[in-house]
Amino acid sequence: MKLTPDRRLSPQPPSVAARDLVRIAPSSAAIPAAEPGSGRPPDPSALAGRLSALIGGPQAKINAVVVDAETRRPLYELRAGQPATPASTTKLATSVAALASAGPAHRIITRVVRGAGDGIILVGGGDPTLTALPPRAGAGHPPYASLADLARQTATALKASGAGQGGAGQVRVDYDASAYQGPRTAAGWKPNYLPDGEVAPVSALTVDEGRVAPSDPSKKTRVSDPPAVAAREFARLLSKNGVGARAGRSTVAQKEAVQLGAVQSPPLSALVEHLLTDSDNDVAEAVARQVAIKLGRPATFADAAQAVRQVLAGLGVAEGVSVNDGSGLSPLNRISPIALARIVSLAAGGDHPKLRPVITGLPIAGFSGTLSPPRYTVAASQAGAGMVRAKTGTLAGVSTLAGLAYDADGRLLAFAFMAGDGKGLVDPGKLDQLAAAVAACGCG
Repeated sequence: MKLTPDRRLSPQPPSVAARDLVRIAPSSAAIPAAEPGSGRPPDPSALAGRLSALIGGPQAKINAVVVDAETRRPLYELRAGQPATPASTTKLATSVAALASAGPAHRIITRVVRGAGDGIILVGGGDPTLTALPPRAGAGHPPYASLADLARQTATALKASGAGQGGAGQVRVDYDASAYQGPRTAAGWKPNYLPDGEVAPVSALTVDEGRVAPSDPSKKTRVSDPPAVAAREFARLLSKNGVGARAGRSTVAQKEAVQLGAVQSPPLSALVEHLLTDSDNDVAEAVARQVAIKLGRPATFADAAQAVRQVLAGLGVAEGVSVNDGSGLSPLNRISPIALARIVSLAAGGDHPKLRPVITGLPIAGFSGTLSPPRYTVAASQAGAGMVRAKTGTLAGVSTLAGLAYDADGRLLAFAFMAGDGKGLVDPGKLDQLAAAVAACGCG
């Protein structure tokens, strides 16, 4: 990843000197490693003076670390090795593990195959971005797999055999979501997550992330049975394409079943960029399960979590990581600040180019994703606008921030700030101030 400390981002808020930390790219193949920067690392005591003044002393409920991204040497530590609730910074571990195991070019396939009698089977591979909506100009991502396209392919194949036409009767659309096993919610998930629309019931077959009204972004409500709803929608689209169809039942397709159509998700690199920029819980859970599948494990919450840690262990960054899901919604997850900083540093370095989408997917302070305004627009944190790139995390009583910044001397630093114990109010603005202080530090 070419992280250049002197290039400006555009557009730029008034009075904010912003530097182009990374340039979004559709593929990691041509993206070089992060440059450590021309400056020398900051003096730890000078950096500590700046951060300690903001944190407010050792009694503050903040665990923190700043490391030199090239050497991974700690420059500031406050309970850096103590695991804390990571919230959505868990997605950093999920994304690194997925890219390292399945690879940035991996795509998730949704298929339709022949079933028994007059049946066909819609087979989910775990792509929650599969959509029944028409393509949207300026969506900012590669085209999602289209259920309408899959219906057209299937209708063409069925018409060639005379099924569902004239007096042939209706085709029954059964569905196969067996690529995932186990419960559809993770250990520790709160009962309100599903009704509030924080995430859909996790399934291998979901259309438009299981949203009841996918064309209206203001409505977050999710369906209770994503596979059954997907089958009904697919039957409707088949009928629209001239093949009479009705929704059927849950089943498991035979391995040798004849394929009638297939569509693919965007590459994993694009899915990772999206899930990090927008903190998409549904995509994060799907990506975690791809790790389990790649490692030959059952695609359950528990096995996906174990698979993620297994891959991180192979990369040398598993210490301090214990998770129950891929999204970070579980308050039972525990990751230490130093573990997050090491994971970010690994993704930014030159030894593992497959991990680069983790960096290109990090929100830019004051500009994109979960760090869009009003964050980094107030005087206390404005120095970090455009200079910080980081993943956010928020749960009740918890706020986290982990990412990268060049300091004022041009040295690339990785950091993780984790506030709160789940019992009281926390201010994410405090973490923005800390990251801005790292970026503004001319402490060499």
